[in-house]
Amino acid sequence: MSVPMISLIALLFAILISVVFSSLNIGALAIGLSLIVGHYVGGMKMDAIVKGFPTSLFLLLAGTTYLFSIASSNGTLEKLTAYAVRSVRGRAGLLPIVLFFLAFGISSMGPGQITTSALLSGPAMLIADQMGISPLLMALVVGNGAQAGAMSPLAPPGIISANLLGKIGLTGVSGYLWLNMLIVHFVATAIAYLMFGGLRLWKLAPQGETVGILEHKVEPFTPKQLMTLVGISLLIAMVVYGSLPGARFKVDLGFGAFAVGSLLVLFKCADETKAIKSMPWNTILMVTGVTVLVNLMSDVGGMDLFATLIAKMSSASTVTLVAGFWSGLVSAYASTTGVILPMFLPMAKPLLAQVGGTDLLALVSSIIVCGFIVDLSPLSTTGAVFISNAGPKADKNRLFRDMLIWGLSMSVVGAVTSWIAFTLLRLP
Repeated sequence: MSVPMISLIALLFAILISVVFSSLNIGALAIGLSLIVGHYVGGMKMDAIVKGFPTSLFLLLAGTTYLFSIASSNGTLEKLTAYAVRSVRGRAGLLPIVLFFLAFGISSMGPGQITTSALLSGPAMLIADQMGISPLLMALVVGNGAQAGAMSPLAPPGIISANLLGKIGLTGVSGYLWLNMLIVHFVATAIAYLMFGGLRLWKLAPQGETVGILEHKVEPFTPKQLMTLVGISLLIAMVVYGSLPGARFKVDLGFGAFAVGSLLVLFKCADETKAIKSMPWNTILMVTGVTVLVNLMSDVGGMDLFATLIAKMSSASTVTLVAGFWSGLVSAYASTTGVILPMFLPMAKPLLAQVGGTDLLALVSSIIVCGFIVDLSPLSTTGAVFISNAGPKADKNRLFRDMLIWGLSMSVVGAVTSWIAFTLLRLP
């Protein structure tokens, strides 16, 4: 059996074990499997395997959860939650809708889906905890909203896609791709809203902690909490500015979150020991560990096995369906921006020529949309930040499994939706 095939089997084995034995951290298992598959089977040097550790992802997760742990430990997030609940007068069904469009707007301004999800996941997941909203529903709604804006001409994925498509002669389509992302992600969000209790939230009277927030006056923010809000707002402003074309400086979200958090601790706005202890280290290990195995799989050619299947399984009328499905399935385990876009987009034109198709925009739209629609899987950064910031009442192991199932199922739902929208209905 070839090493690429063994790497695929190893990843499937890790996922299966994590579903059956929920108490086992899939990240630790994945790192162990990387040693066996990469070093002992594939003959790779350990340095090459270690390079697969996602340092930037670790810093992003650790930095944002560090900052929001500080904001949580000093009561800032709880007070924000109280004001948010009062602003909708306890109508829990309205909050996910509002947050979807808020996430879409912020993501479209330039930060993109990962940064937006990382910024909103903390307060959004705490709101879900306080108001009795399903953490799965809240994660899917806010995450999909952020991803819907990822193809904005100002967002990193939109810029990367425009550059790659320009090399194959497809230009001036950024607006269409942005709209197509919104269409499909809105459909996915509507499905999630109906499936996971969105309508039921409109029928429930405020209760529990929500009643307390509604019946009692919310105290003004303390000076320490105001400093925390200023710090978070300043970070958001710098990240948004840095993502704009021609910006004179850029701010990495992970490093920036550590810097702002450290300043808040320096000014005694929070107890750092308490904040660090409350960080979701188990989840961070879970996500980064799996990424090590995914990167190993890419290095040994496991990802290429998926790509070679596409041309063999496609026809002119089904190429968007098949390519979208495989784009989504691979993206469930690999980075959409870092793997799917550079691997699949340059292949679109020759693939279309091979099967006799003519609508390049439809194929490209399907590849991009399906690559992103699965990214609420916990194996992707966007999904990971919501699990990391899930409230204290949430069962994170269950949330991990549910989001994994959702992400994998979206490889089918996204492909069918894209095929109907872009091939049959010929939407933009």
